Order: sequence, then structure tokens, then C-alpha cells
Amino acid sequence: MANIEELKQYKRIHLIGIGGVSMSGIAEILHYWGFVVTGSDSSSSETTDKLIKNHIPVTIGHDLPNLERANLVVYSAAIKKDDVELVRAKELNIPIIERGTFLGMLTKAFKNTICISGTHGKTTTTSMVSLCFLEACKDPSIQVGAYLKQLDGNYRVGNSEYFIIEACEYVESYLKLFPRTEVILNIDNDHLDYFGTLENIVKSFGNYVKLLPENGLLVINWDDPNCKLITRNTLAKVLTYGIENENANFVARNITFNRNGFPTFDVYYNNNFYKTISLSIPGRHNVMNALACIAVCHEYGIEKEDMKNALHKYTGAHRRFEYKGSFNNVNVYDDYGHHPTEILATANALKQKKYNKSWVIFQPHTYSRTKNLLDDFANVLTNFDNIIVTDIYAARENNAYNISSKDLVDKIKLLGHDAVYISDFNEIATYVKEHAQSGDIVLTLGAGTVTNIGPMLVD
Repeated sequence: MANIEELKQYKRIHLIGIGGVSMSGIAEILHYWGFVVTGSDSSSSETTDKLIKNHIPVTIGHDLPNLERANLVVYSAAIKKDDVELVRAKELNIPIIERGTFLGMLTKAFKNTICISGTHGKTTTTSMVSLCFLEACKDPSIQVGAYLKQLDGNYRVGNSEYFIIEACEYVESYLKLFPRTEVILNIDNDHLDYFGTLENIVKSFGNYVKLLPENGLLVINWDDPNCKLITRNTLAKVLTYGIENENANFVARNITFNRNGFPTFDVYYNNNFYKTISLSIPGRHNVMNALACIAVCHEYGIEKEDMKNALHKYTGAHRRFEYKGSFNNVNVYDDYGHHPTEILATANALKQKKYNKSWVIFQPHTYSRTKNLLDDFANVLTNFDNIIVTDIYAARENNAYNISSKDLVDKIKLLGHDAVYISDFNEIATYVKEHAQSGDIVLTLGAGTVTNIGPMLVD
């Protein structure tokens, strides 16, 4: 059980932005531990509905009465400095803590916090590790960055010393955590609006590795040269995994794919046969994610059969190459990929499936990422037969970068491939329905609202 002595000084905790992926999980954990939890959010959602159903009061809009009774206020990074509740909390001298810092306090309460990080694959690997621990009846607490049907949500409150969480490198929020185990899946040139250079990202991961205690564990991708650079930053035990690098501790060999693109492979541990694993999600990149999961579970004494069963049962988290349905014998999938490396992995996974022609509907995510990686985006999108690009999803940014989706379409055309720019989602759905042929496959791609197009096609 977690040690919550440090938190007991706060009886009533109010969360501003309680509907967020991480905040909702924090709310449930605190509620389970017996704290009086209240919260507010700017809009209602499935998440806020679920919190209310679980007896956590949520106000849509501002909730000053509950805020004024709180002993502690936790707010998400999306909350503006001039937010009414935040300003009122300061006036009343109520302690306020940013979500990332508070999550760090929660991780400190568990003896065994397992943090899964890296530029790509965090949600999938966190889901895999979580399901293996559940299969082995270890009763973990879990926080994952997407809806997972086995949890009926994105979090679980367990009654053990294990806390499995997705640890994000953006604005270095992972440096506030207290990990016992770290998994680093890869280090790539993302979030350059914050980090500036890949060198700074590598340096940041180096600082993250320093958080591990000497009796901790680092599980790291031995095929990734940037990952190799940071292993010297820790005295913790290091376990490596890879496909290309035969001298890694855990290696996948004899990889084959079925007609759905789902892989089966032999795992070798220190060059000895370990187990044959079959996945129910596509792509070679997911073989790597599974190896990372297996390395963690091996170290925590989970039986090989439990790992095999859990990994086979895992059919993907929400928006991770998720099947949405079909129309006119055209299958529609949705994926969260919004970085060139992720798009390439998804395109390669798609190629393992049987289909006629491929369609991608891509929504770039943030102006800074589109500007910095424009050539890379153009190159990876040429892996699809038909390319539609819609407007950039701004997320947290204003367009100070003088960039548009038309620039990306022009780049793709310069590479000798056709691409069309369509702004309106209804027009996109109509265009695809008119042009896609029986046996084709359609993928909506991006971390923003592009996910809404799949149901429009299928409906």
C-alpha cells in the first residue's frame, strides 16, 4: 500500500482542470485514499461524467465555494495564470501545486513507481506493462495517456506498492517524479518548441536517468544511439532490448506477420530462447514496445505465460491504430501519430496488412512541429498511395511560424507524389467516399480533431 503520510495534512483537495487525462486519474486515487476531492473543468466530457458517477463532485465552469473550503489546490498546466479560481486561491493563501509536481508527490508515496517514457510508444508500452501486472494479479495503480478498455478508462487504483505511469518529457515534467524503474523507449527530435535541439533532449533524458536510485532499474532501447549515450548517468541496474542489436539482453528474432499485420516473434534473453510471443496489434515498432515490457516484467518476477497471455489480449489503446469500422468494403483506422517517426512506424505497420490502396488523412499538430520537421513529414507521407492534408491543429500555439498545411502539400508534390489540401471535414469525408475503392484502407492521422473523421466515414 502507498505511504500517504505527507499528504495527510490536506483533508480537502480541489482540482482545476479535473477532466484532463492525468488529473482525472489523480482525482480517483485521492478519492480512493479517503480525501475529500472536488474539481472544476471548462467543459463536460465522458471523463467528468465518470468522476461524478464515482461520487467526485465536478463543476463545469468555476467552483469558488468548493475551492474556498480546500486545504490544497492542484491545477493543470493548461490553466491560465489569471484563472478565477487560481487567483482566488492565492488571495486566500491556499497552497497551490501544479499537476506535474503533485504527480511527483504521488509517485513518492509508492515503493515501486514504474515510469514509461520516450518520444514514441509510451501509451502502448504503459498499457502492455499494466496488463501483464494485472494478469499476474499484482494489483497495480495505473495512469496511462489514453482510454484502455481493460481499465474502462485511463487509470486504475490498486492496493499494492506498484504504480505504473506514462512519464512525459514535454516541459520536463518527468523530472518531478520519483521512479524506481524507468523505461526509455527512444529519444527523438520532438517538442523542439521547448527543447530547441535534439542535443538538449538527450541532455534532459540524461538528467531523468539520474533520478533512479542505485537499487533501481533502467530498461532501455539498445537500437537507439541516443539512448546508449545516457546509460552512464546511473548506477541502477540496466537491462537492454533490441532487434538490430544482437548484444542486447532481450532480442526479438524470427519475426513474422499475419494477414492483419500482427507479429509473432521469438524472444531471446542473453542469447537463450525465452518465449514465443504473438501480438494482436500491428507493426515492427510494437515488437520493440513488447520487448521493453517483457524486460520490465522479467525483472519483477512475472511468469512468462502471464506475459504471453496479457500481450496477446492487448488489442491497442484508444487512437493507437484503432479500427473504426468500414464503408463499401473500405476499412477505416485512426491513429494518434503526429511525429514523422511515428507516421513511418504506422505506415510500415499498415504495409504488413492486405489491402488494395492506402489513404491517409493527416492533420499536422502544432505550427512549430510542422515548421521544424516539414521535410520529414513530406517524406514519410509519401509512403501512402493517397494523401489528404487538413489544417494544422494549433493546440497550445499561435501561428508565429508563417506555416500552413498548403506548404506541406507543396513539399509532397515536389517529391513527385500527389496530395490534396482540404480544410473542411465534411468535404474530406465526401471526397474519400467518392474516390476510395473496395479493398482500400483509410487512416486518419494526428493528435487533434482529425479523429472525428473516421465516424463520419463509417456512419
